[in-house]
Amino acid sequence: MTAPTESLKPVCDAEIAEAVIWAAEKARRIEVRGAGSKAMVGRPIGADLVLDVSALTGVVDYAPAELVLTARAGTTLAEVEALLAGARQMLAFEPMDFGPLLGGPAGAATLGGVIASNASGPRRLKDGAARDHFLGFQAVSGRGEAFKAGGKVVKNVTGYDLSKLMAGSWGTLSVLTEVTLKVLPRPQTCATLVLPGLSDAEAVRAMSLAVGSPADVSGAAHLPAGVAARAALPKALQAGSATALRLEGFGPSVAARARSLAESLATFGAAAVLDAPETQAFWAHVRDVRAFVGDERPVWRISAPPMAGPAIVAAIRAETACEAYYDWAGGLVWLAVPRAPDAWAAVVRKGGGAVGGHATLIRAPAEVRAAVAVFEPEPPALAALTRRVKASFDPLNLLGPGRLFADAP
Repeated sequence: MTAPTESLKPVCDAEIAEAVIWAAEKARRIEVRGAGSKAMVGRPIGADLVLDVSALTGVVDYAPAELVLTARAGTTLAEVEALLAGARQMLAFEPMDFGPLLGGPAGAATLGGVIASNASGPRRLKDGAARDHFLGFQAVSGRGEAFKAGGKVVKNVTGYDLSKLMAGSWGTLSVLTEVTLKVLPRPQTCATLVLPGLSDAEAVRAMSLAVGSPADVSGAAHLPAGVAARAALPKALQAGSATALRLEGFGPSVAARARSLAESLATFGAAAVLDAPETQAFWAHVRDVRAFVGDERPVWRISAPPMAGPAIVAAIRAETACEAYYDWAGGLVWLAVPRAPDAWAAVVRKGGGAVGGHATLIRAPAEVRAAVAVFEPEPPALAALTRRVKASFDPLNLLGPGRLFADAP
């Protein structure tokens, strides 16, 4: 795959539509890019040009009382989060910053890229994914047609829910130009209970009990020994594994729930407590997969039934050396494997597929991503539906061709 030889940087929807129509006439393949923090995720596209939407910036409308924000797709996530923090609000899905994991800078992600990747962090187990907070958008299709869908209210039932379709489409269906999101109040404070020394299986059981309890847990992660040693944890908790449970809300409520949860989990050992600053640092580390930043190992993201996570990792570890940790109470496994021509794809997918999981190769050299299925291969019927949806938005296959799946001959 060769790098794009041209770059276009439109400043409005009309210019984007013109660019797409021009590309169609010239049979030019397009890579849609904001800050480029996630450009290394997916199969190499081999695009002829980059459609740079980073000039589409600015908050269009923000109504704190209505818990709704609308911004141009090239607006940085950092700008949006700073604005929300001023009103003590937040993006509840806690979007991950892919930049450092993929060798780029932190804080460069754009709002359009967050939605296009459906980037969701530890709070997903409580408040849902990015697509669950995505209310509406404006975009330009692969036909060069500007369109919009959804709305600027939380309860919106007009037409098809195209927002759910665009979230996680990785720039292959349309060029997002404006997005509207539901926001939520920021908790007054937070704390994290840490259970030290648990095995993977014990940790998953403890997290399951915690999430099912009245404690209203907003984050549940397990870092085995080794991973915990590189985490944002006090020194005393870095010697072995660490199972972390986050609580958020008003101060007295957090303190009371922490005491109650520690008592209910006493059979797993005595819990240490992280204060608010320590909690924020720790969960940012978990969210952004900082344990695997700075090395060259391929990194997989495996979604699976929470209780199955340890069995998946054990099956993979039986065939190759690997390092893993668990988020979403065990439902998300971040896995680093030794370098190999296929990044151990067959082994990883065999381990996850046996229990209904699916795996995505998040970090690997371009030659590896070109040789293996980066995203979980779809069953034939679903693959056919995916192609029909793609053709309806992008009939000439201009936008990110082959990024998700290899094109049919």
